[in-house]
Amino acid sequence: MFKLISDTSCDWVKDYADEHDVTLVPLYTTFDGHTYYKEQFEISYDEFYKKMTDENAFPKSSLPSIQDYVDAFMPSVEAGIPIICCCITTFFSGSYNSACSAKDMILEDHPDAKITVINSLQNSASMSLFVYEAMCMRDAGYSYEETVKKLEALRPYGRIIFTTESLDYLTKGGRLVRTAAMITSKLSLRPIIIMEGGEISVGGFFRTRKKAKAKVIEFLCKHFEEPGIDINDYDITVGYCTNNDEAEEFRKEVEEAIKTKLLESGVEFKTRIGVVTACHTVLQLLVQHLCLSLTIFNSNDVTVTYRILKTAKKLLK
Repeated sequence: MFKLISDTSCDWVKDYADEHDVTLVPLYTTFDGHTYYKEQFEISYDEFYKKMTDENAFPKSSLPSIQDYVDAFMPSVEAGIPIICCCITTFFSGSYNSACSAKDMILEDHPDAKITVINSLQNSASMSLFVYEAMCMRDAGYSYEETVKKLEALRPYGRIIFTTESLDYLTKGGRLVRTAAMITSKLSLRPIIIMEGGEISVGGFFRTRKKAKAKVIEFLCKHFEEPGIDINDYDITVGYCTNNDEAEEFRKEVEEAIKTKLLESGVEFKTRIGVVTACHTVLQLLVQHLCLSLTIFNSNDVTVTYRILKTAKKLLK
């Protein structure tokens, strides 16, 4: 038995996390640099995206405070329950450092407390799968020690493939070199972005959105053509920002291409692309197409995510 905690970079809908006894520690977002909102606690996804579009606002994200983590840890510490805390890759946020500092503070007064803080090397939809695996292990009765060991093994094997209208905000945030952004801007190209091992790279450039989406699926299919890889050993999910209908259409395209069902088609799994990913990837799209319908924005915020490792069920055999 252990308590599972994650920062909100896992993009789990709060109601879903509450139903499955997973405590979320919120990241913060600000639109003016002065007033900060706790993601999902003080500003909903709908409010966040509406503010971006209606007010032409440029949000920034910020890490949870040390006290946020202390408050999340202490009920379990006082009850003598071990804690596993999953944090966004340190490439994107200092959330992991805040959690480690909170752990160190607590251990000064509670030296027998069991707290493991994991730098997941993941973000957004791949982080959602990482936390999902932790939840499945907990619910299957695996011990604190077994689960920590398996999660540590899973860390390097998440991958997100997505496409966005512009690389401007990835470069402004220091996530990619400016040369890539200049190429896409001058030639009106849509980039394919790959996040793996906690880092971001460019997987190609395409003239049209349709071709970019097709390439995302092609990347996925090619992986499963490699010798010795069984698609049944994998969890695959599609993430979205605001338009679930558009995401559903893309899910069908992915399922048709890979001839298997996505995770959310077989189990209840509620996630939605949140503040951190939006701030650094899709924001420029909103600004550029402010006068157009949300359908334009939504057609560019769909991602397909797959974890390049056997599921925990297979690993624990």
